[in-house]
Amino acid sequence: MEELLRTAVAGQMIADVPLGVFLSGGIDSSTVVALMQAQSPRPIRTFSIGIHDIVSNEAEFAKAVARHLGTEHTEFYVTPKEVMEGIPRLPSLYDEPFADSSQIPTYLVSQLARRDVTVCLTGDGGDEVFCGYNRHVMLNSIWQKARRVPLPLRKGLASLVRAIPASWSEKVLRRGKPGILTEQLQKFATILAYSDPESMYLHLTDIWNRPTELVLGSREPPTLLSDRGKWPAFVNFMDLLMYLEASTSLPDDMLVKVDRAAMGVSLETRVPYLDHRLLEFSWRLPLHMKLRDGAGKWILRQVLYRHVPRSLVDHPKSGFGIPIDIWLKGPLRDWVEEMLDEGKLLRSGFLDPNPVRERWREHLEGRRKWQPQLWGVLMFQSWLEAGNG
Repeated sequence: MEELLRTAVAGQMIADVPLGVFLSGGIDSSTVVALMQAQSPRPIRTFSIGIHDIVSNEAEFAKAVARHLGTEHTEFYVTPKEVMEGIPRLPSLYDEPFADSSQIPTYLVSQLARRDVTVCLTGDGGDEVFCGYNRHVMLNSIWQKARRVPLPLRKGLASLVRAIPASWSEKVLRRGKPGILTEQLQKFATILAYSDPESMYLHLTDIWNRPTELVLGSREPPTLLSDRGKWPAFVNFMDLLMYLEASTSLPDDMLVKVDRAAMGVSLETRVPYLDHRLLEFSWRLPLHMKLRDGAGKWILRQVLYRHVPRSLVDHPKSGFGIPIDIWLKGPLRDWVEEMLDEGKLLRSGFLDPNPVRERWREHLEGRRKWQPQLWGVLMFQSWLEAGNG
């Protein structure tokens, strides 16, 4: 594994222009940085994004990894002001209503890196290739337990949980535990009622579970995710998940996000984890080499632990995300109110204002966290206003 990774990284380090790498402090990017530095006669350039007003600031992890490996590290702390300044560029930058909110910090870290380098390696693809998403671990655990319980009993339990009065949730929120009942428990209850793990997965990855209720006069088109007849036959459910993500969200979200953000500032990005030799190797590995002891990317972690102490990289996953749930009802609220104005939504003629306004009210009140759904609507409305409607 390490030999293949070294080869992939070494090949993508070949450049006649200044070279760097995005470092989030997680397993994927830290491994790329470690193998780059191991093959470089001088400190490599690493770039990170930080955020002050969150509990777990990924930039601190990145700085610790960079210090241990001896890289030349640069970081930039994002504020709502930088976010607001970047939002008007998004419609032209992505040329579509692209709705992954990490697009903004990705654009900002690309700007940061472009001041010093022309090419950057990234850690994208590690989750899809080596079973690294939190939902992989969670779904596997839930399904192994749920399958032992008769489906009617599970459906009954799910209905009972969903019937918990909102007032109970509000009491929990007032005790400083936001989202425990309204988010985690409700989501758990919903997926518990499904008869198979595939349906559980599709529910978790579907941002707006009933999109035809949102988009006026619409019909959802068939895709690889919705047409199970096109799914290959895998013995293991987790292999199916990795296949679906490598075929859908990786090329349509992750790679689009990074490529367009970087090219918007004339920065080339390269992805070592998608080296075809490494992909072929990963698909020959048995699942227990990827998912083990309640954690994903097991084999990748073993490579990283040879270069970086576990204490520096074993922490909750966050990546280049921003606290968009907090900022939407805080410093970005005026912009959100303007974009989600009922009259404006009606005039655009594409979206039903009722479910949009309902989710915005629930988000403001702290009853639910609807930031992925709201961000999708905001990006669509911004794209329309930019003259694409």
